[in-house]
Amino acid sequence: TMMCGLWLAQAHAYETDQYTNRHVHVDDSTAVLNAKVNDTIREIAAEWDGDHDPLEFVDEFYRRLGGRHWVDRLERWAMKSPDVDKLEVGRYDSVFADQPFWATRVVKFFGTGKTIKVNDELIGSDKIGHFISQGRKYYRRYVRYESEARAAEHSAYTERAIFGAMTTGIYSNADVVANYEGHRFYRSLFEDGIIPGKSSILHWENDGWIVQRDFDWADHVNAYWDEALNVNHYDALLYRHMHDTFVEMCPQYWERPELYTVEGEELLKTKYAHLQLRDTSELRLDSLCPVQAFLDGDTSRFDGPPSRSSPTEPASP
Repeated sequence: TMMCGLWLAQAHAYETDQYTNRHVHVDDSTAVLNAKVNDTIREIAAEWDGDHDPLEFVDEFYRRLGGRHWVDRLERWAMKSPDVDKLEVGRYDSVFADQPFWATRVVKFFGTGKTIKVNDELIGSDKIGHFISQGRKYYRRYVRYESEARAAEHSAYTERAIFGAMTTGIYSNADVVANYEGHRFYRSLFEDGIIPGKSSILHWENDGWIVQRDFDWADHVNAYWDEALNVNHYDALLYRHMHDTFVEMCPQYWERPELYTVEGEELLKTKYAHLQLRDTSELRLDSLCPVQAFLDGDTSRFDGPPSRSSPTEPASP
């Protein structure tokens, strides 16, 4: 019972919903979140009395804005702060609400997390935690292995296991992207060119860290952080239910199809080709809801899911 309770507590608010109320205006929070990160970087640099140790700087950043619990400090702050606008989705209104408990498991207990807007993209607040905490683990593995490919394999395995499919039945492609972008952020603290055309954020000079440019979430957040655009992979229990739920949203899609398209998708596919993202494009509304059906006035439910009704799992590393 204790282990079951721990598992449920760990799974709290794993899933977020960028579908429901997508048309509702949400203020962009890039500037306010930039300020929190940049203030923290400058505070650490100003207080630094250690050696030239990039990993220690990363760990100190994590201690201040990350956390050993299941909701990082910056994520918790964003969820509570009136300065960060949220797309409110009630537990009984989300895309998971009408699914049977045996399919959605812990989501039925805890509902969904908050959705915020960063770099003009709707993202789950949980992505902040993935960026900071899982990104740090990703970065440390990269330093150890000197290989992004090996670090990417571990990140994908983590999403398959404790953070994803084994507990909720959901493999979040967007989580994997946020993990990787967190790794890129930590590299960009010390390395020029990680963000194309930009120097490192920090420079070591005279026994201390000099902040030479600001961090910007816009360098990292893109459409592939949005789970309505970079759709989750669902296990065999969930797939049919989620497919049917998304089909029922076709009238919503037809009203604002531009809200469900990805600009520059080929560039994103190329950028993240090594991350073991799963192709779920058939579940995106611009695939499920052909415009011709709308033009023909056929808003009835479509028949059956596409060919993949029992998704396969790749082998663990």
